[in-house]
Amino acid sequence: MSARYQQQQIESWHEDGAVVVPNFFTPDEIAPIYDDYARLYGFEGAGNGNPLAIDTGQPAGAFHPKQFKNLDTLPYDGSVEMNLISLHPSLIQLASELLGNQPVQLYQSHTWAKFTGEADYDQPFHCDYGNHTLTVPGEDVAQRTVNFVIYLSDVTDALGAMHYVKKSDSDAILGSRAIAAPTEYQVALKARQHSAAAPAGSIIAYGIDTFHRGTNMTEPNGLRYTMTVSFKRADNANIGFHVWQHALERPWHLLLNHATPTQLECLGIPAPGNAFWTDLTLRQCQQRWPEWNMSEYVLALAGASPDAANHAD
Repeated sequence: MSARYQQQQIESWHEDGAVVVPNFFTPDEIAPIYDDYARLYGFEGAGNGNPLAIDTGQPAGAFHPKQFKNLDTLPYDGSVEMNLISLHPSLIQLASELLGNQPVQLYQSHTWAKFTGEADYDQPFHCDYGNHTLTVPGEDVAQRTVNFVIYLSDVTDALGAMHYVKKSDSDAILGSRAIAAPTEYQVALKARQHSAAAPAGSIIAYGIDTFHRGTNMTEPNGLRYTMTVSFKRADNANIGFHVWQHALERPWHLLLNHATPTQLECLGIPAPGNAFWTDLTLRQCQQRWPEWNMSEYVLALAGASPDAANHAD
């Protein structure tokens, strides 16, 4: 187990459906990514810096397109650090432990920059399964997902911290294994909500069957920099979000040229020694990505075929 998290936090995630892990990343790990966000999104949003609130006439907030402004998808037009944080070895390890100590794959990674006054970020309680699967969350935890929100800036309640409801409380209000929260239950859920406020470098882990909501930003001229990162078991074809291969024009070299084989395996790239790798596939991949260090793949094949190293140059 990594020193970045504790067994008790794993148990809390299983029992409650969500857990905050303070200071998972160090300030030095976060600093270059914060700078990337400032360059990409600025220090101030399109709002006037004063809280924006929309009266829906309902006991809970609502979803609005402006809430989802300032999102981008891996790979990013930023530093190597920004591109690799989704695949940090300790994050992969934690995801695997939460999903039953099985191999995992990264299926979602996107930025999210929010600014006071740019939108009303207050949302109703909901679960995230709707756009992660065409079915519903599996009964077996290993068939679900783990979603991480990485805090790249301090996130307080005044800066729109996520609020969530523990599984025991949502079960008591909505019934066991409920996955929808009708309007008439929103007030009761709000009465039992917990804040996920935490300093920069922290993460919150939650499941696609955990009730949570975004909250509005009330601090004048406030900003909130986060990254949403999701893992599933590698053999779970029922879950998906991004299709990495669809965006070939994006800066994939920032990942391929710097990630380890274990990190790349989380993107669906076969590990060294996999039957996919032959003299031909090695040579063609190296031609496609000339700066990708494929030595481990070459050596793994060379163990079975002594001539492979010569043919893969």
